[in-house]
Amino acid sequence: MNPRQKLTHHYFALAGIIILGIVLRFWHLDLKPLWLDEVLTAFFSLGREYNDLPLDVIFPLSTLQEFFTLEPETSCRDIAQTLAQQSTHPPLFFCLMHSWLRFTGTEPLAWVLRAFPALIGVGAIAAIYCLNRLIFSPIAGLIAAALMAVSPFAVYLSQEARHYTLPMLLIILALLALIPIQQRLYHQQMPSPWLWCGWGIVNSIGCYVHYFFILAVIAQVLTLISGMIGYRRRLPSGSWSAVALVMAGMAVSYLPWWGMLLADMGRQETNWLPPPDSITPLVQLLVGWFLMVIALPVENQPLWIVIPMGGLTLGLGGWIIWRGGVGVKRLLCQPSTQLATFTLFGFTLAVLLQFLAIIYLLGKDISVVPRYNFVYYPAICALLAASLTVNVETRHGASHGASHGASGRRGVGMQGKWAIVLTLAISVVSTVCVVANLVFLKPYYPQQVAENMTIEPTVPLIMVMGYKDLQDVGLGLSFALALENVSEGGSQEGDRAIAFLSRQQGYDKVWQQLSELAIPSVSPLNLWVIAPGLKRRDYPKNLAIANPKTCILDPSHHYRIGIPYQLYRCG
Repeated sequence: MNPRQKLTHHYFALAGIIILGIVLRFWHLDLKPLWLDEVLTAFFSLGREYNDLPLDVIFPLSTLQEFFTLEPETSCRDIAQTLAQQSTHPPLFFCLMHSWLRFTGTEPLAWVLRAFPALIGVGAIAAIYCLNRLIFSPIAGLIAAALMAVSPFAVYLSQEARHYTLPMLLIILALLALIPIQQRLYHQQMPSPWLWCGWGIVNSIGCYVHYFFILAVIAQVLTLISGMIGYRRRLPSGSWSAVALVMAGMAVSYLPWWGMLLADMGRQETNWLPPPDSITPLVQLLVGWFLMVIALPVENQPLWIVIPMGGLTLGLGGWIIWRGGVGVKRLLCQPSTQLATFTLFGFTLAVLLQFLAIIYLLGKDISVVPRYNFVYYPAICALLAASLTVNVETRHGASHGASHGASGRRGVGMQGKWAIVLTLAISVVSTVCVVANLVFLKPYYPQQVAENMTIEPTVPLIMVMGYKDLQDVGLGLSFALALENVSEGGSQEGDRAIAFLSRQQGYDKVWQQLSELAIPSVSPLNLWVIAPGLKRRDYPKNLAIANPKTCILDPSHHYRIGIPYQLYRCG
């Protein structure tokens, strides 16, 4: 095969990988219901505010979609002001999502919301290809693109209507600038001003997308500085000044939001993270690494499925980590790949150390949330691809060298190819499980809650949510949206209603408000009460509602999914 044919096949393979990535990200994109965080994404991106919600009144489920309509006149400044008051996130992603919704419309809501992150996820496939092609080799670029295209973790993030794929893409772009900067400095060449500026601008943008991007910035700076200290005698003049200037530029660019960052760190919305439990966070971080490549059904499954799936996950995941570790050692021993490998490894280690500081020093166990691993996933993906590729390339190198030991090298190369095939096959199976809603289930299980509430589809239903803040309201809205979907074909329109009642003054006030609501005079009636923070024994045996009518607690229908919800039968 001549070089031109090889190049053609190479780009055909890349196109196929990207198409596969598109298919996996858009396949069953709206199968899963919107959950709490996605509902809040929709609410802020549509240009809505907390005050737009109909609180402390009862309203029909059929009118729910009226509160998820786009406010086209809302500006990015308006969205930023709303987020500053009612959320704990920087504004850029929500502004971009607002523009996306203005372009696409809002129907169907779940599909449109998730399509934007999914498209960015496809862009990340192309970006990781460019990264590995630049710093390792063309085949390493293809394998990195393939790993990201079929990664269950990357597909899961792409199908979330949240700001994870955008910072992931920006981290790849930042590494695309950082590694050439280090390579030039190492070879006593001053990087061009455009390269310095590009690196600084990408990092500045990322900090306005997600607060955790700041961890990526710190990790990049630490990796760059540690490398510069290691080869300080080779540095061209002005290197330290250039680094200081770029860092100052990034700090100045974030001044408009710096005050909000400090304020958001102390808000109660961040208190949901539990304190660390001994070495459990370390185990959870390790499991998070497995999920980047292999994710088999273990959530809400019977024990006879959990045990073999868990064993397969540990066995295959451990084998992939071992293969990756062997490959990384080879990369560190080769002068041509040593610096790039050090940079990616150093970046990953710096992020993990910051994770541990947040967990053990600040007492917030972020390891319970695997999606936060998006901060260092691009580096893991690039390293794993290069480590799997190095054995294959060893075989090709043998054909140009001495014949002594060539057969052994061919064996290594064949093993390397089978390792790549097996890793990709494991990821494809795992991703199918993700898309089929068997893995990475939506938190709080809105679909399951809705199905439990509609056990008697022909009986009129009222869902009451005790709320304390916008988080509670968003959770209730996620249940209501799922309830709306499973209600189609059930009771007639108007037989299902929702009410959000404030629990700021305790649940006694909620029961009093409930008794004063204008509830339709129908019998029988199922009343579901969602009461965050309430224990099962504290639910009243009877509740008085309007008309007058008494609702009796049904002890056989009490559920808890982190929060409790209880059925009362009225009439």
